Amino acid sequence: MTASSLQGLGWSQDFADRLGPDDAGLAPARVAMVHRSRLMVETGAGQVRLDPSAPATTTDFAVGDWVMMEPETRRLVRRLERRTLLSRRTEGGRFPQLVVANVDTMFIVTSCNEDFSPARLERYLALVNEAGIASVIVLTKVDQVDDAEVYRAEADALQRDLPVVLLNAKMPDAALILAPWCRPGQTVALIGSSGVGKSTLLNTLADKAPDDAQPTGGIREGDAKGRHTTTSRSLHAIAGGACAIDTPGMRTLHVSDAGAGLDQVFAEVTDLAPMCRFRDCTHAHEPGCAVQAAVAAGALSAARLDRWRKLDAENHANTPVQGGPRGNKTSIPGRKRR
Repeated sequence: MTASSLQGLGWSQDFADRLGPDDAGLAPARVAMVHRSRLMVETGAGQVRLDPSAPATTTDFAVGDWVMMEPETRRLVRRLERRTLLSRRTEGGRFPQLVVANVDTMFIVTSCNEDFSPARLERYLALVNEAGIASVIVLTKVDQVDDAEVYRAEADALQRDLPVVLLNAKMPDAALILAPWCRPGQTVALIGSSGVGKSTLLNTLADKAPDDAQPTGGIREGDAKGRHTTTSRSLHAIAGGACAIDTPGMRTLHVSDAGAGLDQVFAEVTDLAPMCRFRDCTHAHEPGCAVQAAVAAGALSAARLDRWRKLDAENHANTPVQGGPRGNKTSIPGRKRR
């Protein structure tokens, strides 16, 4: 394999610096798909199957991970330290579910119809921020509305300095609009609800032939809800020398372990909080609350504050905390905010 073929998979000097003497004779590969009992990895010369060795299981790996393997035996030796990792907690799950790893930019895709939800977009932004990944809001289906700028204005207000783009995922110029984030060696991922055009956009970015294209589906006329067409996460080379990870639509998205990510989304609340009279102010009923004063003055939206309060409470309730005697700490469920 060549350095250029690895770069097309997202390999960089940053990952090369993670190699040590024990990696001599091993070859890097990138996880392209995670199945129940096996991994499919891209080597730069094709895709091969790897089987994790006990005690590791496939749940320890995410699409986008870099691993080191023996070229001849195709034995997986180890996983390289990740630069970024997006994970989420699922209902009843003991451990976070790994979503994607080593992503530079997350395209949070939503459409200009009933799917557009500021509250859901704030959830995505909080988790992506916490993962250390840059976000871009991608508004699709602009050809189906009279004034897409209304949606852009709402999206612009969700987070400071947040890039927001409008496009028709079926048109070739969509690749040009997203080109600044799809430079050689970069990795992007697409997340969003089913039916918003993620797979259609991936096919446009990759300029795939019909036989190789990701399957796409429509939406229900009644509520604009999409049907699942992407059933697993997968890594794809795209035009311009970058690669993209497609993901299935997420029906539920619980916020946990995302305190810093929420602070970034709701920076106007975070900036005002130190001015409140009480250090543990919940910005709900306390006297001398600078945040409530901003709402009263019209400088902060009451709806925006309500959404922050809901996500902040959910994050506290879902985030385990360390408790127990020193030297024997254990994770216990989080606590609800008062």
